[in-house]
Amino acid sequence: MARKDTFNALQKRGIDAAVADKLLQGYTSITNIASASPADLLSLGLTEEQAADVISKLGKTKRESGSKKAAKKEAAAEPTRKVEFQRVVKAKPVTPYEAKLDGMLEELNLELPRKVVVTLAERLEGTNVSEAKIKEILTRSSQKFELHKMDANESAGILAAQSIGEPGTQMTMRTFHYAGVAEINVTLGLPRLIEIVDARRVPSTPMMTVYIEPEHRENVDDVRRVASRIEKTTLLDIADIETDIVNMKVIVHPDMSKLEQKGISMEQIVERLNKDRRLRGQVKLENDPEDPSRQYVVVTSDEPSFKKLQGIVQATRDSVIQGLEGIERAILRKQPNGEYVIYTAGSNLRDVLAEDKVDRKRTTTNSIQEIYDVLGVEAARNSIINEATRTLEEQGLTVDIRHIMLVADLMTNDGDVKAIGRHGISGRKSSVLARAAFEITATHLLHAALTGETDDLDGVAENIIVGQPVTLGTGAVNLVYEPKKRPKEASE
Repeated sequence: MARKDTFNALQKRGIDAAVADKLLQGYTSITNIASASPADLLSLGLTEEQAADVISKLGKTKRESGSKKAAKKEAAAEPTRKVEFQRVVKAKPVTPYEAKLDGMLEELNLELPRKVVVTLAERLEGTNVSEAKIKEILTRSSQKFELHKMDANESAGILAAQSIGEPGTQMTMRTFHYAGVAEINVTLGLPRLIEIVDARRVPSTPMMTVYIEPEHRENVDDVRRVASRIEKTTLLDIADIETDIVNMKVIVHPDMSKLEQKGISMEQIVERLNKDRRLRGQVKLENDPEDPSRQYVVVTSDEPSFKKLQGIVQATRDSVIQGLEGIERAILRKQPNGEYVIYTAGSNLRDVLAEDKVDRKRTTTNSIQEIYDVLGVEAARNSIINEATRTLEEQGLTVDIRHIMLVADLMTNDGDVKAIGRHGISGRKSSVLARAAFEITATHLLHAALTGETDDLDGVAENIIVGQPVTLGTGAVNLVYEPKKRPKEASE
């Protein structure tokens, strides 16, 4: 349901326009609002009475529209919701320090949001700061808050698009080496920015930054062992493969120093080779006749066929002995603070986080969709902000983070990661003309004509198309002139 339709529906249910506007800042449909907890409603800036009013009115509507059984269930749940609401309100009392700050704000004739006051109280309580300094802090905070407020009817989306798009035209189109890791290529510049806003499922150069737990991160041997476990290791990386055509078998001569370095045993090699359906039952461990202390792996062909032998050679060469799927390479780098960090070519966040000694709080990937799948939509939103900011900063471009945050919020506000394009946000606009102005014009107009779609001309693009002022700034205000009545008319 479009925002305007939801707003109208809330007003029909007797909810005040100001309250409905606050509700639509956090929710997109009446169903979501009706299922919201009291704490969620309070977090949107509603008062205790307003939240209780919303719960009662939307709850009532649900009961009327549902079956009798559902109505009884809802009626039984209503007292519980009220009790829960009261409990939430009581659980967050105003602390003495917050009350003190509120008094100072009143004395200074200033206003600050509740969240800012709570944050200031948490940071200032217990510190040796004089009242004069606290008043100065409150004054500065109020000035900053006023500076960061946006004017009513400001075109926030267009400003954000311009602020990101204009520097984007100055970005280079090349693939750079990742900062400090020459061995790993990573896409930067304009191609990377396009990847982010297109919400690509797999980046062109996926990579991970793997941090190690504090007690092990300065021990290079522990870090190297973790890197060996996650890096994809094929048999060809750790052994020489010889083909014995006369006896129709393949002999694997492992490099013992490489085995020791990667922590791989001969039994592990045999076990992994036997898991391949092309080699199952044909792999065994034998001692070297010339040096009984040395062992090698033999893969025999069960039929005298050169084609079959060639298949065995290829399967043996390609066998993955150790590592995680998707991690092609792992590089160690020592940071200035003394800790070792692992950079990987390829990404597999879910399995890397399950590895022992990996710091799960800091380890990350440049694949936003993977972060969404593993950690959820809030983590994906933060990832979009971080990746876009870093991409712009590496090009020496400065963009206000609030523009990037607006884009990230728009991409993730429905609970999943959407692209900004005809398959995502632009293709889901409620306005027919806005969709037609973006791409595939004829298709949108034809579909709208067939389905009888209407356009309320609320946005910028559609008003420009029809040649009338846009509903922004002064264009969003309608002036009505009511002439004064003559004395004779007034008496009548």
